[in-house]
Amino acid sequence: MRAAWYKRQGPAHEVLEVGDLDDPMPGPGEVRLRLLFSGLHPGDVKKRGDAFGTGLPYSLVIPHSDGTGQVDAVGDGVDPAWLGQRVWCFGAQSYRARGTAAEFTVVPEERIARLPDDVPPEEAASLGIPGITAHRAVDVAGPVAGRTVLVQGAAGAVGACAVHLARRRGARVLGSVRRPEQEETARRAGASEVVVAGERLEERLRSLAPGGLDHIVEVAFAANLELDLALLRNGGSIATYATDAPYPELPFWRLVFANASVHFLGSDDFSPEAKSRAATELSDALAEGWRPFGKFDRYPLSAISSAHEQVEKGQPNGKVVLDLAAEPRP
Repeated sequence: MRAAWYKRQGPAHEVLEVGDLDDPMPGPGEVRLRLLFSGLHPGDVKKRGDAFGTGLPYSLVIPHSDGTGQVDAVGDGVDPAWLGQRVWCFGAQSYRARGTAAEFTVVPEERIARLPDDVPPEEAASLGIPGITAHRAVDVAGPVAGRTVLVQGAAGAVGACAVHLARRRGARVLGSVRRPEQEETARRAGASEVVVAGERLEERLRSLAPGGLDHIVEVAFAANLELDLALLRNGGSIATYATDAPYPELPFWRLVFANASVHFLGSDDFSPEAKSRAATELSDALAEGWRPFGKFDRYPLSAISSAHEQVEKGQPNGKVVLDLAAEPRP
């Protein structure tokens, strides 16, 4: 199969290689996907660059955890009804060496979900990490029906998914965005009100939720913690999955007196049950017509280094995906 891989960590153009590897075969409890698209996220480029300081866990890594394709082989113990099914997958490179930047990938059966027939495959190719993170971020502190939820970074991949899921559960959803041109994305996802960051941000949010916020989904924990605490009602909660500073200072007594709960979320380590619930609901939402992303920057497998660099710049026009059918085998 054609695949991309790295054997050491470092800059994309220095460490990523593209070539041929043996086709993988599924073991017990696993399925093999012939992939159409591979989704690329900031976490994938951070792993390749060793931003987390964990080193290289395998001698060869095929990157990317998310993708879409068709099941073309199943291992022992897997229902053969999966054969030929259109699916999206998640966690392909979560504690595993071989992800979705290849013609084929093998994943445990519980890491696939059916892709509704009318959903373009690129739409779900990047759904796993942001969608499952958003699902957990909305649910982790309890039901949000009838409550007021603020999603910081509501136009981002996780943020837009969180807005939709919170609205789907009956919450009143406020969204914050960095730039005016992002307002429409957050509104389309389901935000009742959208506020652009800048002067008087606290005042504007307070006017929208004078009784305080019940729950906050947070993308920039260190930068926004003071603001979050100023807006959170007593007994409210924060769910955070990212930070702009790795060692934020915690205002302990303010958190104590607010009776606040803070939930730190790492999607690789959610329980299998939580991931399964999320995948089922996300597929249901897709079947109902939800389209979480809408715009895509497509790259062929041979241009994976450029795709990684585009994500690192933080300036893609949409979700970055590898189109695995975009170029013929040499």
